[in-house]
Amino acid sequence: MCLLIFNCEDKQSQKKTSTQSIDSTTVKKQMAKEEDTDSISEEINGQFLLNDENAMEFFLQYDKEHKENKVRIVTDYGNIDIELFEETKFHRSNFIYLAKKGYFDDTQFYRVIENYIIQGGSTDNREVMKKRSFIGRYLLPTDTKRGFHHDRGVISMPSSDIENPYKLASPYEFFIMLRDVHELDGDYTIFGKVTSGLDVADKIANVETDDADWPLKNVYIRRVEILD
Repeated sequence: MCLLIFNCEDKQSQKKTSTQSIDSTTVKKQMAKEEDTDSISEEINGQFLLNDENAMEFFLQYDKEHKENKVRIVTDYGNIDIELFEETKFHRSNFIYLAKKGYFDDTQFYRVIENYIIQGGSTDNREVMKKRSFIGRYLLPTDTKRGFHHDRGVISMPSSDIENPYKLASPYEFFIMLRDVHELDGDYTIFGKVTSGLDVADKIANVETDDADWPLKNVYIRRVEILD
């Protein structure tokens, strides 16, 4: 499974337009693989690595015990509060699981475009990327027929790479829409909406960037808090 590789040294990359597809931007890192366990109870206790074969069953079980759906993204620019949708339970559960594992701590909003999107959850920090090796390597299927649209304020999940014909989602990353772009409907899974702090997202989108839309000064997600 191939992921598109991109980091903050790619200064000569062509700047993306607002009509271009949202694709995951990840840092090059070969993830360590460990032997998976077969027990779902052991999996929920975090004693295994997620992969494409066990992820959906894991999150199906995880959803039954972890019903939280309100989170706060803490940044140096302020807080962004988000409500996660029950209808997209696999993507909601995935986000809650990663937040509880502390994955998002010190990741970045690594792609920002004024009046379009801010995209976060990746980084060029080796320590953060190492966290992925202890969680697993997996993708999530799209869930796009829930009646949601890519309106300003929704949170959606990017596909894993530009060659991905089924738009399978990169579970570690997300983007927040800053304007209505319904051309994205059907390709990317909307799994929540901003309830407070959309002005913070606008501030982040206005920072100065390089030609690849990466902020010249890193915009960190300090942590993601579970509110309810």
